[in-house]
Amino acid sequence: MATFYNQATLTYNNTTVSSNIVSGEITEALTVTKTAISDAYSAGEVLTYAVTLVNSGDTAITGVSVTDDLGTYEISGTSYTPLTYVDSSVKLFIDGIPQPAPTVTAGDTLTITGIDIPANGDAVIIYQAAANEFAPPETGSQITNTVTAVSAGISAAASATIPAEDEAVLSITKTLSPTEVTGSSIITYGFMIQNTGNTAENSAVITDTFDPVLSNITVSMNEEKASTTSYTYDEQTGVFTTTPGAFTVPAATYTRDPVTGAYAIVPGTAYITVSGNI
Repeated sequence: MATFYNQATLTYNNTTVSSNIVSGEITEALTVTKTAISDAYSAGEVLTYAVTLVNSGDTAITGVSVTDDLGTYEISGTSYTPLTYVDSSVKLFIDGIPQPAPTVTAGDTLTITGIDIPANGDAVIIYQAAANEFAPPETGSQITNTVTAVSAGISAAASATIPAEDEAVLSITKTLSPTEVTGSSIITYGFMIQNTGNTAENSAVITDTFDPVLSNITVSMNEEKASTTSYTYDEQTGVFTTTPGAFTVPAATYTRDPVTGAYAIVPGTAYITVSGNI
């Protein structure tokens, strides 16, 4: 919506008289809203967006082109695009009715062309994009992407912002040493817990049933001897369980490659070992 002003002048007998100033408003026939269906993002996650184009005019708007900048941002003069369009994900609805897939061109931007919006009607475009290696992973980060719709001198834009997910993402790897033993030998089970998320985790619990059952176990957590309150163990069943809060898996750390601009993840790690006689 834009306001315009106008004033006339009257000239006579070398005299000029100004009229009053009149004003008016130009109401755009095309409006755009953009909604992020996903609440937050994490590395590799597929996000869903909906763009609504409303034609409030009495004539159709044809040949509308919609361009999404896919969250492109700039650092030290270099542009990075944190979202990658998911191929064939675009769906188009005109006045709620599904339409054939429009023409799509994807790269550092996403452009959708050939959209016709009937008078007093609307078009809804739904599509997906994945958070890639340029999506900032740290707590407090966000991606803002903007769509611009253009047709015959009419243009409108809208943005959507999604924050980075504050979460721990854990995995566990188990080892055995040695792998060949004789009776009454001591063996050691190792558990490595890795966190690729941006938040530390202190509520994780490890449960394992040792077979054969171990006796006289010793437990360490992050290379320090664990207190007996940090785990439970049943020498009859071989069931070993850590106590909630017994260990913390720190958040991952993130570094940006100075050449490519891509983020690299260094997982936060916790180690637990259990040794005992078989």
